Amino acid sequence: MMKLTTLSNGLSVASREMPGIETAAVGLYARAGSRHEPAPLNGIAHLFEHMVFKGAGGRSAREISEAIEDVGGDLNACTDRDGTNFTASVMAEHVGLGVELIADMVQRPHFSEAELEREKDVVLQELSEARDTPNDIIFDELWAAAFGDQPLGRPVLGDETSVERVTIADLHDWRLDRYRAGGLTLIAAGKVSHEELVAFAEDRFADLPAGRMPAEEPAQYTGGTRVGRTSCEQAHFALGFPGPAQLAPAYWAARFFSDIVGGGASSRLFQQVREERGLAYSVYSSLAPYSDTGLFYVYAATARRESAAAAQLIEEVIAGAAASLTDREVERARTQARAALLMSMESPWGQAHYVARQFFLHGRLVEPAEVVAELESVTLDDVREAGAKMLAGPPAQATIGFPAVRAA
Repeated sequence: MMKLTTLSNGLSVASREMPGIETAAVGLYARAGSRHEPAPLNGIAHLFEHMVFKGAGGRSAREISEAIEDVGGDLNACTDRDGTNFTASVMAEHVGLGVELIADMVQRPHFSEAELEREKDVVLQELSEARDTPNDIIFDELWAAAFGDQPLGRPVLGDETSVERVTIADLHDWRLDRYRAGGLTLIAAGKVSHEELVAFAEDRFADLPAGRMPAEEPAQYTGGTRVGRTSCEQAHFALGFPGPAQLAPAYWAARFFSDIVGGGASSRLFQQVREERGLAYSVYSSLAPYSDTGLFYVYAATARRESAAAAQLIEEVIAGAAASLTDREVERARTQARAALLMSMESPWGQAHYVARQFFLHGRLVEPAEVVAELESVTLDDVREAGAKMLAGPPAQATIGFPAVRAA
């Protein structure tokens, strides 16, 4: 059973106990992603995530690493467009240490000019590596095509100019602006006691400033084209269409459509593009939902000599999908979605991320049975309608290695 407590400063503390295991996952989830950044400081959320590992709460970077690894645990973090999370995997008896280390990093980081300059170099190397990996950077290109210069269209890593611009003062301002108790959620799953977790939170997060974080700028899908470099061994392309927001009534129907089109080895794209024609090794579709919008997209990597044929076939598969969906395909998508949900919750991290995602969206705890009920209510007509609506929107296109794909 999931439990939720809100501290006096507004910090949400949630837990999901899993009997029969000896480990726990602890995470602090913050609405502090790249879409919340001012344009001149694009990349500061990700840089902040890096910098807090350089020392915090009286521990050096090495001492932080040793503290968690001395107890067999792992400490990590991740930044995306919607937010940043700091996570610890520990044995059950060390949940308190996980909370302590995360609390120190977000409240008492040791920022120094020397460390900042070194970490900027690391991030710029990460950015260069991403740019040398077409099947990585193409998604930044697609988001830029879909959302233009809006915050949601900017890359998580930023660029050389914006990263170099960040100062120590900017990092402190970012922390004070985005890491307020009312916009944070501390979550633990596994062998945990909710009462102990709340006690740890009250002890370690009592000094967090109260209040909620400023709301993100609403995103508006626009569509467009981005053409990358042509000097690649393979041709890479991504084709996007406007999708529903996470809480939109048509979300699950749109998700089923995406899964049927390109969600697995039995999907239409995989079977027709790879198995029957051998035009691509990687080809799939996915649905990226946000609180206010969404993006349905297809990605493929193919030999340059096959790029035109692959692009044409993909367009044909997508264009004819909505009208020709079958009951069997919808039932397969429903079963896959249900299985993916329940299988992901077999681990503490799966549980923790599920709780975080649902709380982020709904502002409350949502039992898996409620989600399963939503899956069961989707009809064939719902999926056809959702697919047709997405494909009717203006396309977004991103290519690397060959000319832009013509929209269907």
